[in-house]
Amino acid sequence: MDSQRRMPTSVRDIWRLALAIIGVVAIIQELRKPPNERTWHGKVADIVPYDFRIPTIDRMRTTYWNPEGPALSAKVFGVGWAPNFGALAKLFRKGSDADQPPSVQ
Repeated sequence: MDSQRRMPTSVRDIWRLALAIIGVVAIIQELRKPPNERTWHGKVADIVPYDFRIPTIDRMRTTYWNPEGPALSAKVFGVGWAPNFGALAKLFRKGSDADQPPSVQ
């Protein structure tokens, strides 16, 4: 069988297809709303976040570097989640501090 004609079977291909379908559902969800109620961000089935607004520096900062936020947050643009490196760094610092013996003062 020709390798170029195979159906996409890798996990990455399936994940991309799922996100594309969810993206289409999100757009349809927004277009069904009256024009003055369209926010272009929200969740599909109250689970998968989407945001089709133009990204801003503030949203990028709170998405990718917010030590007080969750480890995963909604992407700045698109469908799905993004890592919050600030929260992950804080989490890893706490984990590495637990491995250290208490300091003597």
